[in-house]
Amino acid sequence: MSNHLPNEARVIPLRPHGARPAGAPPRQTPPAPAAKEPLWRDLVGDVLRRERLAQERTLKDVADEARISMPYLSEVERGRKEASSEVLAAAAHALGLGLGDLLTRAQGELTRVTSRYTAGSRRGATTPSRDGMCLAA
Repeated sequence: MSNHLPNEARVIPLRPHGARPAGAPPRQTPPAPAAKEPLWRDLVGDVLRRERLAQERTLKDVADEARISMPYLSEVERGRKEASSEVLAAAAHALGLGLGDLLTRAQGELTRVTSRYTAGSRRGATTPSRDGMCLAA
């Protein structure tokens, strides 16, 4: 048996780390990817799920009371389905909320979440305050 080392790849840099060839323009760091704003259906689903869990109710219980199929309500809570206003109202009422309450909570969540995105990206820019909400179909 020979005492040879196993075959291992060895990287030998052609120039020191971070060095640029003569005349090369300075490296620019790529801009950070823009954070995506959340989808409305995700926010509404989160509000529905949080409220259901706060009431310690099962998905089946709420779905039955709202007259929605349990799998569909689950998809709505996970933000995978864009529910109609009738379905959202039925789910909200089953939880003891009005449709306006549900949408107001979702708007508050949207405002809270998006304030993180706009705070760093608009330094020095002034934005008008918006107290209302507009939904379009």
